[in-house]
Amino acid sequence: MDLTGAALLAGAAAVAGVINAVAGGGTLVSFPAAIAAGLPPLAANATNAVALTPASLASAWAYRRELARDHRVLRVLLLPSLLGGLAGSALLLVTPQRVFDAAVPALVLVATLLLFWQNLRPPRPSAGASASDDFALPTRPGVVFLLQLLVSVYGGYFGAGIGIMMLALLSSFAGGADIHRLNAIKTVLAGLINGVAAVAFLLAGAVDPVATPIMMGAAMLGSFVGAVVARRIEPRKVRWFVVALGLVLTAKLGWDRFGA
Repeated sequence: MDLTGAALLAGAAAVAGVINAVAGGGTLVSFPAAIAAGLPPLAANATNAVALTPASLASAWAYRRELARDHRVLRVLLLPSLLGGLAGSALLLVTPQRVFDAAVPALVLVATLLLFWQNLRPPRPSAGASASDDFALPTRPGVVFLLQLLVSVYGGYFGAGIGIMMLALLSSFAGGADIHRLNAIKTVLAGLINGVAAVAFLLAGAVDPVATPIMMGAAMLGSFVGAVVARRIEPRKVRWFVVALGLVLTAKLGWDRFGA
């Protein structure tokens, strides 16, 4: 890999780390960058999952104050996240390269539409207005377990948009918790899903050994910085930018795959 490709990977991974910490959807930046740097789509997806896992841990550390209050909710969602991430990664590893190549434009479009849908929803209360409120544990834990399992399967397979899916799920049974506490839990669960998938991808030799450390270091830096400054940034503005980017990428990937 030449210097230009390495710089592209590092820059995109850093931006993805910031976006994931602030709003979610960073894979829509880092995954196409990995393809542009010369990685096949399946390897790019696996490499991206491995590279972004430590970044989630960096964000989780920055959110440690919020996480200290919400350990009960985490206990409910940890197991389905673990099982789903494992199932999704196994599904990716048995998917033929040509099938995954054909599915990539649709997967990117799904993730982009999830971000678009999230942007249309009313904003959550700001921190401070309801910071003393606690999460209401789900009255139907079986339904929540199943929904989180499905989100995690998708996350282990592709990953883009799982943060938005989890924010929507958490919002459905959160009491008055603010967006930063939602982001904190989402970050931990996303790290677990990516982490399980990353182990599977590493054991299967599906990741690029050169691109992975470049993206990993840059994403960790971006994710930590993003979590620190997230309280000062309007997440919806970042998400609208990512939506626009996702639509452009969907069109380009679709044209490259199916265009004349």
